[in-house]
Amino acid sequence: MRLSTKAQYAVRALVDLALHSGGKPVALRDISRREEIPLNYLEQLFLRLKKGRIIESVRGPRGGYILARSGSQIRISEIVSTVEEALNPLSCLDEEEGTCSRGSRCVTHNIWKGLGERIRGFLDSICLEDLTQEAREKLCGPPPLEEKPALTRP
Repeated sequence: MRLSTKAQYAVRALVDLALHSGGKPVALRDISRREEIPLNYLEQLFLRLKKGRIIESVRGPRGGYILARSGSQIRISEIVSTVEEALNPLSCLDEEEGTCSRGSRCVTHNIWKGLGERIRGFLDSICLEDLTQEAREKLCGPPPLEEKPALTRP
């Protein structure tokens, strides 16, 4: 099973946004350049992300996009479900309960349903801030350990 590039690019772009915003709007062309994502494709993704209330746009000469809320409050599952059609391994799971063409005769239904639930659960366990911190460490190295003061004897 593969997710489309929509999910991959959306997550990468939002990590970039979180890394480079510093509370200020980030231009899409800058994200496009750094992440090597075509600008017109990124514009389409950001329209969906804005409708999904994950990001907000800021107009003006120094405009761009900012996160609508803290990265710790944005789950990867939310990003993926905002840009993907559905997060199910099979199309029959997109249908309402009980409308599967094989109905109760489908012996594999529960396997695929369980797989979809595990995928969603895994993506729900990771927030944007987790990935942003990981990216910071890759770019800058791990944060310094706190030094303990030397013990002094009286």
